[in-house]
Amino acid sequence: MPRHEPSPIAFFDVDETLITVTSMIGFLDFHPEREGAGSSDFDRARADLLARRERGVAREELNRAYYRLFAGCSQESLAAAGRAWFRQEAAKGGLLHRPTLAALRRHRRAGHRIALVSGAPRPCLEPLAEALGGALVLCAGQRSAGGVVTGEIDAPVIGAEKAVRASRAMRAFGVDAGDCFAYGDHSSDLPLLCAVGHPVVVGDDPVLIARAGREGWPVLPGVRGAGSGGGAAGADDACSAAGAGNAGGAAGPVRLPRAG
Repeated sequence: MPRHEPSPIAFFDVDETLITVTSMIGFLDFHPEREGAGSSDFDRARADLLARRERGVAREELNRAYYRLFAGCSQESLAAAGRAWFRQEAAKGGLLHRPTLAALRRHRRAGHRIALVSGAPRPCLEPLAEALGGALVLCAGQRSAGGVVTGEIDAPVIGAEKAVRASRAMRAFGVDAGDCFAYGDHSSDLPLLCAVGHPVVVGDDPVLIARAGREGWPVLPGVRGAGSGGGAAGADDACSAAGAGNAGGAAGPVRLPRAG
């Protein structure tokens, strides 16, 4: 029997790369304790987190502080909150970033495996992965006891940890890093982009744009300031992303946009 080569993996950062919103902040509106007896404590903790974000506190530190906001919540309630968040965002329209979604669909047609790599919590990533027709979710593991999360995580999936998770996935599936793709919009995504053979910059982050110019990496329009070829996909696209991604057309090499 012929030996089948493993399918390349296309890794996608999520917030402001694949979707047009910051899922981690939006998900806080669905926190199980946003109403009721614990709401005032939660509101203060949320305000403090956002203030630290504005002051430029390191992303890894903010990420750990973010997950601590969920200490004491059941895994079941967080999963329900994630589904509610996704339904609301999909219903609004404009959730998926069109240029990145178009690239994802090309990967689907070429038979590539899709992976989401994000510092966001699994409860809001899994509904997105399902809507995309099934995708690996590479994110922080929330520690739990008896079905209740402790507020601690194994590691923030930010910066170098994104590359660690991607490398682990490539080894697990037996695929060569040189055959894989990655998409990111922020300088903290640089380790992920450097971990694969085909990096793609989304948007105009100065660090990434400078690297793309030196290396000849392709650049897609960003969420902010997207031109006529950019923009956001509507609710129907969010719900039918998987079907459209697998529809028609022979599988072949993914044609990436030129840099610039």
